[in-house]
This record gives sequence, structure tokens and C-alpha cells, in this order.
Amino acid sequence: MTPLEISLVDRSLIVIYLIITLFIGLRASRKQRGSDENFLLAGRRLSLPAFTATLVSTWYGGILGIGEFTYLYGLLNWFTQALPYYLFAVLFAFLIAPKVRKSELYTIPDQIYNNYGKTAGIIGSIFIFFLVSPASYLLMLTILFRAIFGIPFWIALVIGVGFSTVYVFFGGFKSVVRTDIFQFILMFAGFSFTVIILISKFGGMTFLQNHLPVNHLKINGGQNLQYIFVWFFIALWTFVDPGFYQRCYAAKTPNTARNGIILSVLFWIFFDFLTTTSGLYARALFSDIPGLMAFPKLGEQILPPIIRGLFFISLLATIMSTLDSNSFISAITFGRDIAWRNNNNINITRATQAGLGLTLLFSIILLMLVPSVVRIWYLMGTLFIPSLLLPLIAVFAPIFKISVKATIAAMIAAFSGSSIWLLFGILQSSLNNPLFPFNIQPFFIGLGCSSVIYVYQHVKSGFNSFSNH
Repeated sequence: MTPLEISLVDRSLIVIYLIITLFIGLRASRKQRGSDENFLLAGRRLSLPAFTATLVSTWYGGILGIGEFTYLYGLLNWFTQALPYYLFAVLFAFLIAPKVRKSELYTIPDQIYNNYGKTAGIIGSIFIFFLVSPASYLLMLTILFRAIFGIPFWIALVIGVGFSTVYVFFGGFKSVVRTDIFQFILMFAGFSFTVIILISKFGGMTFLQNHLPVNHLKINGGQNLQYIFVWFFIALWTFVDPGFYQRCYAAKTPNTARNGIILSVLFWIFFDFLTTTSGLYARALFSDIPGLMAFPKLGEQILPPIIRGLFFISLLATIMSTLDSNSFISAITFGRDIAWRNNNNINITRATQAGLGLTLLFSIILLMLVPSVVRIWYLMGTLFIPSLLLPLIAVFAPIFKISVKATIAAMIAAFSGSSIWLLFGILQSSLNNPLFPFNIQPFFIGLGCSSVIYVYQHVKSGFNSFSNH
């Protein structure tokens, strides 16, 4: 990869940012004391500002993927990667968040263990371990470090791991939150300055209309309806996202959890305006670059020194704030929800720290096998969301709950259906462009398998009730 042409001043600002982030994270770890609750949930004392800052920054880590998506499809990015997430986040805020906080649990698998037993809990824990893999964020961070500093892939990878996970190992969730607050400020600052400069330098909507492909200013981006639908369904990820649950568990009160999510949606709306606008300008200005490099190329070619450095810092902050959080959640899933659940004599904090290493190892293998941010999102969402969605919804809406054995069957059937359909599509063509029978996405096959079992169980239950009367 050819390094970006950016000044020594810009690179120096980036190095300073990395050092400050590491310092904040390690300083927070020094105040880490004692109990597993402190290590895993920062003592359940998250205030509204801290809750909002950590949720906003964590939920928006795929910044290069957003640039790629906007570069390729224009406003379809907002319609599929933003709008459905607002809707589902608001529903989560009012219907689920307060209940999560009141439960006084620690993780999503806790909900599954408590409601469906050990077997379902183990299955759910394994699925979540893979679902929250930070592979896509580690890939983006590595790409950025290579582009900024012109260093080999493996050195960039090691630097990315070091500056985003070392403080997590020592400080747990408190270190994640403290660094997220710092990164929240930077991600908005960098993109705000960038959009102001772009509009001032090139003009507004008229410039975009004259320089963008026609489909880029249509909300469907020229794509078919099923392609759009599958992204809306993948947005159901919100209901099974461990980051949402972790922050709700850590909030001071149920109201803090609910109000924090609503406030986060408002910040996401503004940030999506900034990122989508920047992505559209990148496509208007550069018609033949890799989509994943849309934002880095925009920063390199258009922005003046210092602002350029701030823009690259905002990209790094957006990625690192999610990378550290997902790494930590995946580590907790291994350390607490798998290892400790099967041996209560294990120290949860130590097992979680060991899980961090396992998480990073799996993520490195995954990004080597699937070196595409959007493809990793698609793959993880397709395989694991259908298995977790209905069992978790039933936890908070007991009217939908079915028997433990049927729930386990639904989880396995959903994963098997999605996996087999996906594998068939890949064998027909390739991982990058799978061809599915009848053009049906594997996500729908998995969700359909789960839904059939749920519907059958409810119909059977209703029939038995009627017969008894």
C-alpha cells in the first residue's frame, strides 16, 4: 500500500493522540479496584453524559466501511446503515433498556442462561463471542496505520492491537468508558471541520448533483428491494448487540439507560449527516479509488495541514472506540459466560483477560480470511443474528416464549439454515459474490427456520389449550 502524503505535523498529532488515549486508559486502570462488577461494568455508575458518549462512539466504529458504502451506493448508506438503527434503537430504549438495567445481570448470555438453561446459554455465548468479534475494526485500524505511516501490515496490526487493547486488559470497562469520552469529542470535531471546508471549497448540493452518478442521490442507490430489506433485518442487530446491553447494565438507573439511548440517537443523526456528506464528496471528487479508502483519500487530497491531522484522528477515534469495546465484550463472553459458567472456581477477571488474547487471535484469522469490512459485517450478522433474535425478544416479551427444548432447536436451526444456504451460495460462485437459490439471502433462511419453530410451538400450545377446554 502506498502511504498517504500527509505532513510531519499531521503524523505528529496522530502520535500524540495515540499516546494520550493510552494514558487515559491506563490511568483509569490504576483506579480499578476489586470486584468483578467494577471490572466488567465500572460499578454500575454510568452517568447520562458518560453513557451517551460511550454508546455513541462504540456503536459507530465502522467508519471506513461507511465511507466505502457511501462511495459505492450514495444515499443508500443512510437508508440502510442509519435509518433502521435509529428506529430499532428507539424501540430498544423504551421496551428493553429499563428492563435490562433492573435485571442486575451482566451479559446477554446471563439472560439466556436464566431463561433457557445451561445448554442454550452455552450456545448463545458461543454465537455472541463470534458476533462481537472486533475483526472488521482491527482491519480498518490496520489499513489506516499502513496508509498514514507507510509501515508493513503486521507492524500496523501490532500497533493497532497495542494502542486499543492494552488498557482494556488492565482497566476493564472503566478504561473503555474513559477513552470513549475522549474519542467521542474527537470524532465529531474532525468530521465537522471537514464538512464545513468541503461545502466552502466546492459548494453544496448543486456541486454534488453535477458530479455524482444519478443513483447516488437516490435512497435505493440503484439496488433491488431484497438487498435493501436484508440490511434492514441486519439492523435488528440492535436487539442482540452486547454493547447496548453492557451499557444498560452499567447505567446508574433504568431512566439513565432509556434516556441515554434516545440522546445517542440524536447524536447519531448528526454524525450520519457528517459522514454521509463527506462520503458523497469523496465520490464526487475521486471517481476511481478503492471504496474503503474514500475517507483517507479525502483527508489527504482536500484538507489543509492540522485539520487533516484532526480528520485522521477522528477516523482513528471512531474505530478504536469500538475496537476496544468489542474486544472486551468478546473477552467477557469467553471468560465469564463460557469458562466461569462451566467452572465457578475460575477467577472471572483473569479469565476475561485470557479471553482478550483469544478474541484477538480469532479476529486476526478472520480478517485474513475475509479482508473486507462490509463483508465481515454481512457474514457475522447473517450467521448469528437469526439465532439470537427471537429467544432474546421472548425474554422481554414472555408472550412469545416457547419451551426450553424448542428454543434450543430454534437457535440451532437458525444457525444451520443460514450457514448451509451461505455455503451453497459461496460454492456456486465466491465469498465476495455468492449466488443464492431464488436470490434469497441466507439471513432470511435462518430467521425463517427459527420462526417456523416458534410459530409451530405457539400453534401447538394453542391447540392443546383448546383441547383441554
